[in-house]
Amino acid sequence: MKFSIEKNEKYVLFKLHEAKLNSLISSELKAEFVLLNQQLNNNIIVDLSETQYCDSSGLSAILVGFRLSRNSNGAFVLTGLQDHVRKLISISQLDNMLVITPTVSEAVDYIFMDEVEKHLHKE
Repeated sequence: MKFSIEKNEKYVLFKLHEAKLNSLISSELKAEFVLLNQQLNNNIIVDLSETQYCDSSGLSAILVGFRLSRNSNGAFVLTGLQDHVRKLISISQLDNMLVITPTVSEAVDYIFMDEVEKHLHKE
C-alpha cells in the first residue's frame, strides 16, 4: 500500500496514494489506523484525493479509523473525496456521521475548531 503520513502537533495527515481502496489494502489501512491511535494520534485527516474507487472493505477500514478516533476523544476527517467514493458514503448513509471536507486546509480548520470546543467544554 502506498501512503504518506505527516504528523503535526494537533493532527496526523494520512494521504492514500492508491486509486482503489478495496480488500487488497483495507486490512493494512486498518492496521495503520490502530498504530496511529496507539501512538496517541487521535485527530486524523484522511486525504483520499487520489482514490477513485472504494468498496465495502475500504469503507470498513474508514469506519475503523473513525471509531478509534472517536473513542479516544479525537476527530476523524475525510477530505478530497472523488465522486464514486462520495456516492458510496452517501448511499451507505455515513455522510451524516463522518466529517467530510473538500480540502485538507478545511479539514485542518475543523480539527482546530473541534479542539477549541472540547477545551471550552472542559472548563
